[in-house]
Amino acid sequence: MANTPEKAGEKTKTKLRPVDQAAILLMSLGEQDAAEILKHMGPKEVQRIGAAMTQLNNVQQTDVQAVMGNFLEEVRTLTGLGVGADGYIRKMLVTALGEDKANGLIDRILLGGNTTGLDTLKWMDARSVADIIRNEHPQIQAIVIAYLDADQSAEILTYFPEKVRLDIMMRVASLDTVQPSALQELNDILEKQFSGNAASQTKAMGGYKVAAEIMNNLDGSIEADLMDSIKEVDEDMGNQIQDLMFVFENLKDVEDRGIQALLREVSSEVLIVALKGADDELKEKIFKNMSKRAAELLRDDLETKPPMRLADVEAAQKEILTTARRMADSGEIMLGGGGEAMV
Repeated sequence: MANTPEKAGEKTKTKLRPVDQAAILLMSLGEQDAAEILKHMGPKEVQRIGAAMTQLNNVQQTDVQAVMGNFLEEVRTLTGLGVGADGYIRKMLVTALGEDKANGLIDRILLGGNTTGLDTLKWMDARSVADIIRNEHPQIQAIVIAYLDADQSAEILTYFPEKVRLDIMMRVASLDTVQPSALQELNDILEKQFSGNAASQTKAMGGYKVAAEIMNNLDGSIEADLMDSIKEVDEDMGNQIQDLMFVFENLKDVEDRGIQALLREVSSEVLIVALKGADDELKEKIFKNMSKRAAELLRDDLETKPPMRLADVEAAQKEILTTARRMADSGEIMLGGGGEAMV
């Protein structure tokens, strides 16, 4: 075995994202073993790792060795088959997927949670989910929207009329807990083979933070109109949701190291388009976290770039925000918005 500078019990440092490390590990295992592991993952985890797999190219041998070495180091912490396994599984999943994404999977594996009818919706495209809940009571619609991941929920909302979106979002923001009977009713709507027994305890769901996360994932024009409508009906609710939202201008509140890490993940072309709609303060924040030469080139590009359509600028800003939220989910950066830290 080749000598390595790392001591026993130490991890090999790598710049790879956690999801890329998971992708490399699975691809190294081979199709059959990787497929068996993926069977135990939820839709978002599968989608993220699958996307990472398709983007891998020219992976360095040193990176593969680092990933495998770190995995084997985790395995070494086991005290024996089945002994200390829960702690190992938790650490491995959090390392591979990030804490937020891993939690649901951990619950299913370690706590024996059953897949419910609601969970099947996570595997469906947004239009199909919208069609399924379109004729249901608005409170049922709100529970579905609050239950699903924010990006999927935001896309589902685009298939509803403006007034319906307003009603659903206000109900999501007002949600706190959901009674078992309500969850059972919702499961009964779905296919019988995916119905599960209602939980014995109420489930925390919805609230201002969930509403803010969904709003963050909406297209700019839809988000702005919906926020205005919410404030017209309940100004305090609208303000509280807005305070929790992380929008493009909030990037000026991110620490410099976080901006530098984000810039390494964003293409120059996307950044140029996005900054066409930014104020001077945010532009200066970006410039000061680049090399002098790179900042000068970016300034020149911004000055020579012709006027852009608002839709293109918003799309570029949304792409950068999506990257920022992904990095925050994996613990690579910390987003600060609305006066409090969001990770």
